Amino acid sequence: MSINKSFEEFIKGIPKAELHLHIEGTLEPELMFEIARRNNFEIKHKSVQALRDAYNFNNLQEFLDIYYEGASVLITEQDFYDMTWAYIEKAHSQNVLHAEIFFDPQTHTSRGISFDTVINGIHKALDDAKEKFGITTKLIPCFLRDLDANAAMETLNQACAYKNWITAFGLDSAEVGNPPSKFKDVFDAVREKGFLTVAHAGEEGPAEYVWEVINLLKVSRVDHGNHSLGDTTLVEYLSENKIPLTVCPISNLKLKVVSDLKDHPLRKMLQKGLHITLNSDDPAYFGGYVNENYLALAESIGLTKEEVCQLAKYSFEATFLTDEEKELLIKKVDEFYKKNL
Repeated sequence: MSINKSFEEFIKGIPKAELHLHIEGTLEPELMFEIARRNNFEIKHKSVQALRDAYNFNNLQEFLDIYYEGASVLITEQDFYDMTWAYIEKAHSQNVLHAEIFFDPQTHTSRGISFDTVINGIHKALDDAKEKFGITTKLIPCFLRDLDANAAMETLNQACAYKNWITAFGLDSAEVGNPPSKFKDVFDAVREKGFLTVAHAGEEGPAEYVWEVINLLKVSRVDHGNHSLGDTTLVEYLSENKIPLTVCPISNLKLKVVSDLKDHPLRKMLQKGLHITLNSDDPAYFGGYVNENYLALAESIGLTKEEVCQLAKYSFEATFLTDEEKELLIKKVDEFYKKNL
């Protein structure tokens, strides 16, 4: 179904948070080539268009292969700043008031880039986001689940020097064959050091992986979680305990988690009382930032203004902000909704 212009403007204007965003996944081809040129780094694809044409994925692993290739152009602190700042400008244009941003330290340290270089570049951009646009942020390093637990523990130890900059740790990368239980000891250590936890689960993996991130990794949020719907007991648990799912519809479509957005389970999730947030995941690769995800679902499953408002409020409720900060942001959503009924 098509949506009218006023509803499109409503979606674009409503205040929102983004909670499932890989900063390396925001590296648009144009900026990738620009950074590669200044670093004398040769990209396998010969043009921006050739690179975009390669963004036709059949599964998560095919995406990850090209994602890691793209990240390899990032070498200096300025590179990480420029990539992060480009996302901040886009987020500001889409009325994202708060973002909780993933980054993958091991993607960079494994090729000789220091943890310090990565986090300093990202953090400076986030500081500027607050100063220039008033956007608040939290930073969440993620462990790569296809590597071993010892490598994750080494990354945790490196990160502890930046404890004041980091809110939580996550778990991402290739899900199939890499159960969350593999990282139980690492996440025990994460929590002992005072950090919160989140983890990708139930995207390509089964509902059992969602149980594992809840019971073993003690997560505050589940990233993706689509396959939770296959387990009635799990759905009831998520609903009763108000454990948010950070859902990424366009990502789900591009990675063949769903074959058509008309079949996306979001409305069913909402009807079952799940606390869902809409996010963009890796927007440069999947062709849509957070507003495009709202718009895509509005067109495919017919979201109402009430549902858009609820999703926006859930996005703030699920943040790691203080209760007072959440209340102020949710009030902004309510005020916007009343003005635009």
